[in-house]
Amino acid sequence: MENTYCTATNWGKGFFTHRDRNDFYLSGHPGDVWVVGNNNEGISWINRVNGTAKVKADAQAIVNTEVEKHQAEWDALAEDQRSPQRPEKYILP
Repeated sequence: MENTYCTATNWGKGFFTHRDRNDFYLSGHPGDVWVVGNNNEGISWINRVNGTAKVKADAQAIVNTEVEKHQAEWDALAEDQRSPQRPEKYILP
């Protein structure tokens, strides 16, 4: 399955619905990056939420920047204040 990438700000209830989740692949990532199934319903959702299309490399760069920011914040904490796992970079699907 091919994916489409976008940025969109999640405003809460109604940003995506149960039906959306059934009609197309959807996953959220740091930096307000969304990976959306590349079908008519997914493209309609991007338009409905005023998403901004991104190529995968640009979406990945946004996620990497956010993860690096969270890593630096984690590193700056005292050991007893850290969550058990340091944020890690990953590759978007």
